[in-house]
Amino acid sequence: MTFIKVDDINTYYTQMGNGPDVLCLVGWGQDTRMFEPTQQALSKYFRVTCIDYPGFGQSEPMKSPWSVDDYVSWLQSCLTELNISKPIIIAHSFGARVALKYNLKYPIQKLVFTGAAGIRPKLKLSTKLRIRTYKILKKLVQFPLFKMYEEDLKKAFGSEDYRAISGVLRDSFVRIVNEDLSDTLHKVEVPCLLIWGDKDDATPLWMGQMMEKEMKDAGLVIFENEGHYAYWNQIHRFNKIVDVFLEKDRNHE
Repeated sequence: MTFIKVDDINTYYTQMGNGPDVLCLVGWGQDTRMFEPTQQALSKYFRVTCIDYPGFGQSEPMKSPWSVDDYVSWLQSCLTELNISKPIIIAHSFGARVALKYNLKYPIQKLVFTGAAGIRPKLKLSTKLRIRTYKILKKLVQFPLFKMYEEDLKKAFGSEDYRAISGVLRDSFVRIVNEDLSDTLHKVEVPCLLIWGDKDDATPLWMGQMMEKEMKDAGLVIFENEGHYAYWNQIHRFNKIVDVFLEKDRNHE
């Protein structure tokens, strides 16, 4: 197993191949195994690196809640330690949030986004009422008589991702999902390949269509009858499409 010490966090990573650098960023709560088939497929022409976020996979947790900007700073420290610069970034879901903000500060070569997060969803009336109810009950459980129900309230109203974590990760999650990165899309100067499942209910297809419209050089590929993990469910198809997109970037030596 391979680890690097970054920001006093023991960080796990895997690396395969030689050539131009490809960095794989998994979704929230996932680990490097999710991109292992892609890593293996691309390692013939590239040096492909996958990293576990702090608190997930085999990496140690951070000591305080993080924002997306904190993940970007940590990621740059990782890449500096690994001697990686101007990478091609392949990102799923939360990984796209990190990639979008990383792109604002550091040079990259290309982007591949699949089921990318970063755009705040349009709230339905039922969702707005649910949020309003939660805020009212949240104030109520601050009273000593009802304090014992505070955690039950969070679990009842929180998303599946929210309920699955605790401590600094939960506080980080709240910060992350409340940040809308829509205004960063037009600042993406590099080519971006978007791969989406048309049945994605976590990051709906309209988000991918919006990214294609707002980015300067983006193309959208839709996997029919697939959800948020379209890339994983059709990994061979995903890898073939990515391989074609990166053909000119290969190490041909």
